[in-house]
Amino acid sequence: MPEINFKGKRFNSPVELSLSIIGGKWKIPIIWRLKEGSMRYSELRRSLSKITHKMLTQQLRELEQDEIIKRKVYPEVPPKVEYSLTLLGESVLPVIDLLREWGEQYRNVFDK
Repeated sequence: MPEINFKGKRFNSPVELSLSIIGGKWKIPIIWRLKEGSMRYSELRRSLSKITHKMLTQQLRELEQDEIIKRKVYPEVPPKVEYSLTLLGESVLPVIDLLREWGEQYRNVFDK
């Protein structure tokens, strides 16, 4: 398979590109929580109890940069910021759902 050049980075396959965008410990859980609708930073942080402030901020920035989520800032004091999925972000939900189903099946193999 030919190498893929995308945004100045090289990937060996479309799977590698996909994993660079949604892979890691926290991106999929963030995307999954946003499937129900917009959430404020504090709501996300509470729902991901083990994530640090630094890591959540970093993951949100990367997802925003990759156009998976959008960040909306309301002009009020104190500032109100909400995160939500873009159409591109919503398009990854079926993939995550398949991964969830596969994980359940895998777990059931060993729960006997």
